[in-house]
Amino acid sequence: MRPGVRLAVDVGSVRVGLAACDPAGVIASPLRTLVRDAEHDADVAEVAAEARARGAVEVVVGWPLSLDGSEGPAALRAVEYADKIRRSVPGVTVRLVDERLSTVDAHRALHAAGKKERQFRAVVDQAAAVVLLQAALDAERAGHTPGRVVEGPKARRKPRHRGQGGARTPDPGATEDEG
Repeated sequence: MRPGVRLAVDVGSVRVGLAACDPAGVIASPLRTLVRDAEHDADVAEVAAEARARGAVEVVVGWPLSLDGSEGPAALRAVEYADKIRRSVPGVTVRLVDERLSTVDAHRALHAAGKKERQFRAVVDQAAAVVLLQAALDAERAGHTPGRVVEGPKARRKPRHRGQGGARTPDPGATEDEG
């Protein structure tokens, strides 16, 4: 298990829940709930500032896949959000992790803690981020790599040219390894 603080983000259309773990990566704890600012991305800036302030080695973003595992509109929005975070905290890994049923688990945990439904709105996003992060930590501790890393645009390589008969014609701009 890699040491270091991880930050978890549960992205909603109205609110964003944040959770973090201890530097040993053992237990996830709730941090706060941000107001979602889709127009100006002030919430993304707050997530980035939190990651920098805590020296996070990774930011885990909830990826709301459909029950069949496909990416619907909400999952695509989460991918875009994760990419904004990636660009805001260079050098910090941003990972998308399946969050199916994390909100359901968060509701169960809040019920078990004696919270009333009307109290949920303020903390359910944080609780969902805790569920998400704890699952990712547990998976990593068990030797699994949770989710997928968000990567920037790939550098485009020049297409290789082929001469007659399929023999390769060296690309004049290629290095010796590629050539």
